[in-house]
Amino acid sequence: MGYIDNIEEKTLENSNFRKVLFTGSHMQLVVMSLKAGEDIGEEVHDTVDQFFRVEEGEAKFVIDGEENIVKEDMVAIVPAGSKHNVINVGDGDLKLYTIYAPANHPEGTVHATREDAMKAEEEHHH
Repeated sequence: MGYIDNIEEKTLENSNFRKVLFTGSHMQLVVMSLKAGEDIGEEVHDTVDQFFRVEEGEAKFVIDGEENIVKEDMVAIVPAGSKHNVINVGDGDLKLYTIYAPANHPEGTVHATREDAMKAEEEHHH
């Protein structure tokens, strides 16, 4: 079974830090919401390319030390092996979705807060 929905609505409605919507054999669709000043935490996915689209707000993307501001309706792609972080530099919530290729989180993952996500990452990757 595939996945069909209005991704803009799903992204804007989401209040969780991270919520997996779909996990396939070669990709994963995830919505995210970051509070003002919040970031995802610097990370590297050695074997995963990552696509981001900002639906609402403004983010600073840092990819291998290079900083760019990404606003609504813009995308950023992080190649596998790149050190990266996403920081909400706006006043309100940053609403975005991301596609991991291949999947990066267990199917059905929901992290209500960044703290929940960090705890799960420690348990999952260590």
